[in-house]
Amino acid sequence: MKAWATAALDLLYPALCPVCSATLGSGRRDPLCAACWLAIPRIDPPYCAVCGVPFATLEPRALGSAGLCGPCRIEPPIWDYARAAARYEGPLRDALHAFKFDARRALARPLADLVVEQCGASLTADVEALVPVPLGRARERERGFNQARLIADRLAASLGCCVKPGWLTRVRPTASQSDLGAEERRANVRDAFVAAASVAGRHVVVVDDVLTTGATAAECCRALRAAGARAVGVLSVARVV
Repeated sequence: MKAWATAALDLLYPALCPVCSATLGSGRRDPLCAACWLAIPRIDPPYCAVCGVPFATLEPRALGSAGLCGPCRIEPPIWDYARAAARYEGPLRDALHAFKFDARRALARPLADLVVEQCGASLTADVEALVPVPLGRARERERGFNQARLIADRLAASLGCCVKPGWLTRVRPTASQSDLGAEERRANVRDAFVAAASVAGRHVVVVDDVLTTGATAAECCRALRAAGARAVGVLSVARVV
């Protein structure tokens, strides 16, 4: 498209930030505006080496030693490590809602950029594949896409990994987790996933948009462990703290 036509479209239909509706710069289509990007509540060290919860949010009695929080020392999770880029609040929560429920797919780019910025350096060079959390067929058909897959594709391009969606399959439909308590979430996704034999002996990372109680991520990791994965990590855009 010629430059004058692009400029005319920008005047008639200016690109707006999906979070605050501020007008974006010329030629930009659907990323976050600078103000919302900078306002995202990022998770910085120190945080637990296993679950990734920032130490600043923990009560003193929940702090452990050797870089682990108390709960992870007492009962380690099924994964080797979990990392999230930022807290699930403020502009990031609004951006994720727009991404998932308003089909603003272009937000996959800045959301993945956020993960690379905050978590990329913590990933070891021997990660062999990113495995997006699979949606149920009906839900993916209704939504038109799997948000975890879009994020994983963007991450792979930046981190130099491959994406293997076929290595993890959702074998039964589950109810939405959003209105369930922690125990109900665990029961809802129990035995909902099966991993392919290809994961045996490999270091894989489960990718999702939000880590809440960790029930879904844990069940995915359990399936990958059962299929013989050597190491399993979890990577998410946001987490509830």
